[in-house]
Amino acid sequence: MTLVATCDVLTDRANGKALEYKKSLPESPVAVNTDYRNMLEDSKPDIVTIATESGHHPRIAIDCLEAGAHVICEKPMALSSKDAKAMVDAAKRNGRKLAVCFQNRFNAPVQRARKAAEAGRFGRMLHGMVQVRWNRNEHYYAEAPWRGTWALDGGTLMNQCTHGIDLLQWMMGEDAVRVQASTRRFMRPIEAEDFGAAIVEFASGAVGIIEGSADVYPTNLNETLSLFGETGSVVIGGLAVNKIKTWRFADAAAVGDSEEHVLKPDEKDPPSVYGFGHAALFADFLDAIETGREPLVSGEAGMKALDIILAIYQSQKTGMAVDLPTDFSTLQMAESDLSLRKAVPR
Repeated sequence: MTLVATCDVLTDRANGKALEYKKSLPESPVAVNTDYRNMLEDSKPDIVTIATESGHHPRIAIDCLEAGAHVICEKPMALSSKDAKAMVDAAKRNGRKLAVCFQNRFNAPVQRARKAAEAGRFGRMLHGMVQVRWNRNEHYYAEAPWRGTWALDGGTLMNQCTHGIDLLQWMMGEDAVRVQASTRRFMRPIEAEDFGAAIVEFASGAVGIIEGSADVYPTNLNETLSLFGETGSVVIGGLAVNKIKTWRFADAAAVGDSEEHVLKPDEKDPPSVYGFGHAALFADFLDAIETGREPLVSGEAGMKALDIILAIYQSQKTGMAVDLPTDFSTLQMAESDLSLRKAVPR
């Protein structure tokens, strides 16, 4: 694979990335662009990876797909149901691959739990929970003013918690049917929420619980995925769902992976909450192109977490449970003052 171009509206950033990659790929003829449309025309890339402000993802992705490029898009893929569907339709119409960057699906403990689920080791899945207990301070939002806005980002659920929400629904059956939620803007100087909690009902009858915060004092604490079935319980924690904390199955003796065998108490966290899954996600995407299959996190798969988050927002706005699928946009939250919905002290 050869890197052919970098692109950023800020020339210094585009140049910086080009120089960074040329250190490891010195033979790559990296062109530097400030307009992605010029990049598409001049460099004609086979694959484009998009990591702009979230609200710009749909327009850029669709233009890239129409130009014949495969696309890996950062999460969230879009900020509305309509835009996400338009991206998926553009990929199909042009015979291109579209993937969403949910790299935590490739974490080794997550992959292990997924294989256990596919083998039926949990039995009937009963309930699951994702907890994202992080800190995003005022400096984080000040250094990129688009963060926390309804037009270009959404809040903690859409930006930070979307990875965990994707994992929860992926493990619970990918068939969420109803959402009841409450969100708050407790502390951060943003339009959107810095805390959210939700109950998700799945078609199987299983229940998912979501807890996400950017207000945890003083720094990031954990991201944890908990799964509970008739015959299995798994908890994956650590800074970025990277450590198995609980591994209990009724068939452990037969399979030969008891909790004592699986747990690694001295395992270190990754250097950041981004984890180690990006290389595996990109490798999966390349294999999908070569073999003609869909990538693990295809556009359709990436929409599922987005639909849940948009339903959470709709539930907050209406005060009612929301049935899925829904048709909603973060822009419909622009007139919702989350600060007015604080709990009243007694």
